[in-house]
Amino acid sequence: MGYSAGLLRERVTILNRKPQQGSVYGIDGKGIEFEPVNCVWAEVTWTKGKQAMNAGALDVYAAVIVRMRWNDIITMRSRIEWEGKTYQIIPETFHAQRQDNTIQFLAQLIVND
Repeated sequence: MGYSAGLLRERVTILNRKPQQGSVYGIDGKGIEFEPVNCVWAEVTWTKGKQAMNAGALDVYAAVIVRMRWNDIITMRSRIEWEGKTYQIIPETFHAQRQDNTIQFLAQLIVND
């Protein structure tokens, strides 16, 4: 099935975690860093209605639904950058279906990163 090209109107950058680095404070003692690995076309929309209410009224403005074609670059631990803002994928909402050529998930805006 997949998503039609007309649906995918936004350019999204996929950010994956850099390799772990050890320090005197242990693994990731210097902090966790993400690096851009690829840009893809996606459909990004704000959560609305009952789903947004369930997410919590104060955070509704910061949650988006992202749909894109299937790829093996993005995972539930990845982050995305859209319109100059960085979003973290909500892991339990990540659904990737290779046969259908689709990936869909909710992402929450990262504040103070």
